[in-house]
Amino acid sequence: MGFADLESVAAAMTAAGKGILAADESSGTIKKRFDKIGLESTAEARRTYREMLFTTPDIAQSISGVIFYDETLRQQTSSGVPFTACLAKLGVVPGIKVDMGAKPLAGFPNETITEGLDGLRERLMEYYKLGARFAKWRAVIDIGAGIPTSYAIHANAHALARYAALCQEQNIVPIVEPEVLMDGGHTLERCEEVTDAVLAEVFHQLAGHRIHLEGMILKPNMVISGKKCPQQASPEQVAAATVRCLRRHVPGAVPGIAFLSGGQSPAEAALHLSLMNAMGGLPWQLTFSYGRALQDAALTAWGGKSANFAAGQQAFAKWARLNALARNGRYQPGMDAQAA
Repeated sequence: MGFADLESVAAAMTAAGKGILAADESSGTIKKRFDKIGLESTAEARRTYREMLFTTPDIAQSISGVIFYDETLRQQTSSGVPFTACLAKLGVVPGIKVDMGAKPLAGFPNETITEGLDGLRERLMEYYKLGARFAKWRAVIDIGAGIPTSYAIHANAHALARYAALCQEQNIVPIVEPEVLMDGGHTLERCEEVTDAVLAEVFHQLAGHRIHLEGMILKPNMVISGKKCPQQASPEQVAAATVRCLRRHVPGAVPGIAFLSGGQSPAEAALHLSLMNAMGGLPWQLTFSYGRALQDAALTAWGGKSANFAAGQQAFAKWARLNALARNGRYQPGMDAQAA
C-alpha cells in the first residue's frame, strides 16, 4: 500500500486557496435540478452540463478536485477527451462517489444506513483504472424526536470506516462524509451535541479499522441551526461552534476538512468557511466540497441553452473564486453582488 501516494493526493486535494467541486449528483437528483430549469435529463444533457463546469477557464486556480458520479466518470468532452483526463491534465484530481445511498435502517424508524459495501473492492479497482484517485461515501444522520440513536450513529460510522479501509487498500483517498442534516427545527446547541457524538464515533471506528489518517479527508456538516429553528445562530456562532467541535474530535494528522454546504445558500456557506479560516492557528486545511453552493448559479445561468454555455461557466467561476477567498478568510458579505 502506498501511504506516500495517498498523502500526496490528499495534499493536492486540500491545496491552499482551492476546494472540491461535488458533481456527483445521482440520476434522480440531477433530474430534480434540471426540472427546475425545464430541461429533460438525458445522458447528453447531463454530459453537456458537466462539460460546461469542467472546461470552465482557469478552473484549476480555485478547484483542486471533482467528485464524479459513475456515469460522468465514463463520459467525455465534445472533442472526445475523457473528463478524468481533461481535469487531470489541469492538475485537478478526479474522484468518485461510491455509496449506493441512504436506505431505511431496519428496526430504527426514521433513521438510515448507507449501503454499497458489497462489491466495493472490485468497483474501486475499476474506478482507479478509469482515473479516480479519491472516493466519497456519505452517511446521513437526521435530528428529530428521539433520533439519532446511538446505534444508528455506530452503524453509519462503522460503514464509513469499512469503506475507508477498502479505499486505502486500493490506493484511493477516502472522503469520509458523516452529514448531520440541517433540516428540522433543532438549535445550534443540539446540532453541536449530535455532531460531537458522530465525530467521536467516526474517529473511533477509523482507528479500529487502521485508517491512515494522513491519507484521508473529512467532509462534515457545519454546526448550524436547523432550517426550521425560530432562533437562527449568527455566522460567528456557527463558525465558533464548528471549530470547537472539530478541535475536540479531529486529529491534527488529518490533512484537510472539506465542508459540505448541506442546503446553505452559496453566500452563507462561503461566509461561514471564511470566518473559520480567519480564526487561524488550525491544525488542518479548512476547505470546501460544495455541490449546490457552487452549481446553482451556473445551472440557472446556463438554463440548458447552448447560447448560455459561457454564461454558465462565468457563474460557476464566480462562486469558485469567492470560495477560494473564503479559504483564506477573505470573503466578505456582499462580495457576491460585486463579483462579475
